[in-house]
Amino acid sequence: MNSIKRFLAGTAVAAVVALAAAGCTAANPGGSTGGGDAAWPSPTAKLKGVTLTLWTQPATSTYADQVISSFEKATGAKVEKVVLPDDASQLTKIATGDLPDVAWWQPTGSAMSVLLPSKNLQSLDNAPWLPKLDPALKDVGVVDKVHYAAMVSTPSVLGMFYNKADFAKAGISSTPTDWNSLLDTAKKLKAAGITPFYEGGGDGWPTQWWPQVQLAESAKAGFWTQVNQNKESFTSKPMQDVITRYQGMIKDGLFNSDILTATFDDQGTHLLDGSAAMVLQDSSAFLGLVNGKLNGQSVDDKLGWFPISTDGNIATTIPTGANALVAFKTGDSKKEAATRQFLTFWLGPDYPKYIAALKTASIQPAVPNPEGLPAINGKIKKSLSNSIGSMQSLAAVNPDLWRNLQDMLNGGKTPEQVGEATNAQFDDLAKAQGLPGF
Repeated sequence: MNSIKRFLAGTAVAAVVALAAAGCTAANPGGSTGGGDAAWPSPTAKLKGVTLTLWTQPATSTYADQVISSFEKATGAKVEKVVLPDDASQLTKIATGDLPDVAWWQPTGSAMSVLLPSKNLQSLDNAPWLPKLDPALKDVGVVDKVHYAAMVSTPSVLGMFYNKADFAKAGISSTPTDWNSLLDTAKKLKAAGITPFYEGGGDGWPTQWWPQVQLAESAKAGFWTQVNQNKESFTSKPMQDVITRYQGMIKDGLFNSDILTATFDDQGTHLLDGSAAMVLQDSSAFLGLVNGKLNGQSVDDKLGWFPISTDGNIATTIPTGANALVAFKTGDSKKEAATRQFLTFWLGPDYPKYIAALKTASIQPAVPNPEGLPAINGKIKKSLSNSIGSMQSLAAVNPDLWRNLQDMLNGGKTPEQVGEATNAQFDDLAKAQGLPGF
């Protein structure tokens, strides 16, 4: 599951170098249209004798089963799934010119750029489903003003899941409206004998969400754009302030006592049993986790959710590899057209059935949510109307901020050193990708 929530920054440097060195000649031998000005076949046109390859990872291995079955029956085509363990294995194969026709991929700027999309991916600019999308998603999956990713589900949103019974026990009747009220809520919970927040410091990667949600207002003001231009950095005041605030909350005893060893799975367990009141997590991953622990109960019976930022309730979005797909340039124009047809079928006539099978919110306003969708899913989708992208979405490259934050939890780094180490890696990644100003 982790591989679809965060891109492996260490792999990124090697991947960029390998792809650049290969020149993508195997991946793009010429003659393919690329999709931007290509024809978009009828979604149910016959494709007997055509076989498409879909790359997936374990976490998404069953997500497309319904649409694959329907597409094969409607067209006569075959879609073969190839399950690969992680991002790194996919990038290794891509670097050698071994490409699928279509693959699940994280539609963030940092993750997309590693694929060298202008050379390796079909443009989806004229895709018939784009005008049908929620306007909040119009720029997701775009690199250098070109659409390369097909969004199929609501992007994951960073926000606070809370235990309704714990809030009631502490006499809390409304959710926080900014960071100061979040801290006030945490203090009320602690006074009632309830651990306010549960952090998975043993796994490490959940730590990165705390600085990111606090940066929402700064992100809207252009912080990540400035970082990409080497005019701001991870040592700048906006980032240093939020890291220091996170450390202060830990020192104030607002987190679980086993923060250094606790895991992502533990976050779900302790929130559901009420031994902790709040967990900050990305919505796709955490809902998948807790729904698996509920034994058929509705998540709404136990949990609520709200977005949070420094000065308000701005949501921070982080599309994952479970939210989108990319179509590759293989040099086979017939299969490239069939891939476009597959995506058109998925996001066209089959879309209501797809979201019903996956039990997820619709990203097309004209297509209603499936019946019985939990209210919490609706709240998460609604938050997109007042949202901003995460570091993974808006930063040109994605350094391992979480590893340095984990070091801080363990006493190995100060907030200043977290910023310095993260910034050094950002510079290395930026240079590897040839970003101007680095």
